[in-house]
Amino acid sequence: MSAAAHHRPLDHRPPGHRPWENRRLLVVSTNYAPEVTGIGPYATQLAEHWAGSGAVTDVLAGMPHYPAWRVDERYRGVWRREESRQGVTVHRRRHYVPPRQSALRRAVFEASVLVHGLLAPPPGRPDAVVSQMPTLAGGVLGARIARRHGVPHLPVVQDLMGAAAAQSGIRGGGRAASAAGAAERYALRDAALVGVIHESFVPGVRALGVDAGRIRVVPNWSHVPGPSADRAATRARLGWPEDTPVVLHSGNMGLKQGLDVLVGLARLAPHVRVVLMGDGNQRAALRTSAAGLPNVDFLPPAGAAEFPDVLAAADVLAVTQRASVLDMSVPSKLTSYFVSGRPVVASVAAEGGTADEVRRSGAGVLVAPEDPAALLAAVRRLAEDPAASDALGAHGPDYVAHHLSREAGLARFDALLTEVLGDAQGGARR
Repeated sequence: MSAAAHHRPLDHRPPGHRPWENRRLLVVSTNYAPEVTGIGPYATQLAEHWAGSGAVTDVLAGMPHYPAWRVDERYRGVWRREESRQGVTVHRRRHYVPPRQSALRRAVFEASVLVHGLLAPPPGRPDAVVSQMPTLAGGVLGARIARRHGVPHLPVVQDLMGAAAAQSGIRGGGRAASAAGAAERYALRDAALVGVIHESFVPGVRALGVDAGRIRVVPNWSHVPGPSADRAATRARLGWPEDTPVVLHSGNMGLKQGLDVLVGLARLAPHVRVVLMGDGNQRAALRTSAAGLPNVDFLPPAGAAEFPDVLAAADVLAVTQRASVLDMSVPSKLTSYFVSGRPVVASVAAEGGTADEVRRSGAGVLVAPEDPAALLAAVRRLAEDPAASDALGAHGPDYVAHHLSREAGLARFDALLTEVLGDAQGGARR
């Protein structure tokens, strides 16, 4: 199937249609609302969509902690909690949250998610289990629960964790890669179907023993609205002068992002303002690295209401990755970047899935990873030609409308569920 076919939008079901009436579905996702970045919003919107389509929908989730890698203060000290959100029953289980990343700490995090989930799974027998796999534990939990009840398992690969361990630069990652790969094989081997968010993940999933006929591409959608505030007013509120180019990175500040390249750009160009908005385990180290640079700002994650307007107020939106990151991750931030209408500069490996997505959108330019001078040159070209910069950014909303709308994304998952339940019972029940 061509890349274009993978991304072709599907017609969404009409309002009021309840195709999953009397079905019971379990979504396993360590990340869930109130987390507003990363994988959490996708798991949340998917579960709420199925609940709104008539299914009894349960979610097995962790305690909110991302991207700060600190447990939300409202959940500190909580061992287990059951809560209702928009018709979804969320079963939260406590787990270890590492303040800094290493292979050992990550292993403890995964083990704690797995053990508590196995000890206290949600009650009841689901008709299908869907697991989000930015965590290995989520995939293994989904496989175990589905096997226990004899129902289909549908894992969705958001990150290839074995490759991530090898490519992201985490301390001890090389030793962890084989163990992570073994866990991924376990999670995927008996799955009814395996969803992947980008076609660049297909070879890696096939290498884990999954037949190509069981793999389906289900891209993440844009889960934020377009900007609505006056751009000049937002810049004034943020203290960004009109004559100063602003390069903004939003999202997780982790090792694989390689955000030192933006600090390096700031050193080379005092006239360019670099804004790092978000949180993550590398935030403190980046602040230390940027000490004494007046043109580097650190902002907390923006609230949901103002987030699109802050993105649109920047001149350039940056996505950065270490040169070693090739086929293990496609940043979820891209869907939000594209909807903002601003040009993207991607400091990433040219052969990776992130570069593929930027090229396909037509809304950005690629530069060599971990090269501050190359990144600065691209920013300067865009700053010197505002009309061309605006035209480049304008491709983003068009790409979202045609390929990454919420309706299209949710309809793809409806199609997967129809296929899975039909295969399991000889025809999807209506």
